[in-house]
Amino acid sequence: MRCQPHNGHQVYIWLKTVQPCLLCDEPADTQHSICTHCETDLPWLIDQCERCALPMPMSGLTCAQCSRQPPTFSDVIVPWLYDFPIDALVTRFKHQGKWPLGRLLAELLGRTLQHRFDEGLRRPDVLIPVPLASKRLRQRGYNQAAMLAQWLGKSLSLPVDEKTVRRVKETPAQQGLDAKARKRNLREAFALTDPLPILNKHVALIDDVLTTGSTVDTIARLLIGAGARQVDVYCLARTPKPGD
Repeated sequence: MRCQPHNGHQVYIWLKTVQPCLLCDEPADTQHSICTHCETDLPWLIDQCERCALPMPMSGLTCAQCSRQPPTFSDVIVPWLYDFPIDALVTRFKHQGKWPLGRLLAELLGRTLQHRFDEGLRRPDVLIPVPLASKRLRQRGYNQAAMLAQWLGKSLSLPVDEKTVRRVKETPAQQGLDAKARKRNLREAFALTDPLPILNKHVALIDDVLTTGSTVDTIARLLIGAGARQVDVYCLARTPKPGD
């Protein structure tokens, strides 16, 4: 039985009348279900590492990790720090099935991406969500990254490929692991069903939160090794370095 919900179904009733803000419940004064005040107060990520989007004290810097060992992926587009209220919104979407919150975040991320495309960021050929292992997919009932990818694909008119990259190894949850442990945890965790769909393609990986980047770098290495031309990463939020 297919666990992933059918993406053609609405998860929120989008009416032409004024909608309440999903954060404060006041009338939303934008086309999205969020008021201008709440949107302005979101923890927008401004100064970041030019390679992995790690929060930095000023713009134009590269973090020590990327300087020592540059990641396989290229551009990282992420609007927010993983801080309140984004952390709560992502958690409620990811673990409690609050799909309207996920859709709202996807629409705001899509707007950020479209702005970057208008400024010259190269559009990818295809969006690929980070896959869940079969056991975790059955337990949760849906893959939040796949839902984000479908919403983004629709708003940006980009194809979504949920079949080429598979998670073939059940691994412990990444939460609470440091970078080295995460890399060990991900060895041989992913595989390609067929390299042909990504041959010479510009791929964008979709995930909810970027922590150490180990997962997306592992997949990017797999895709580049199979012939992908470029791999970017689009996600909702970036965690700071532990201790910051």
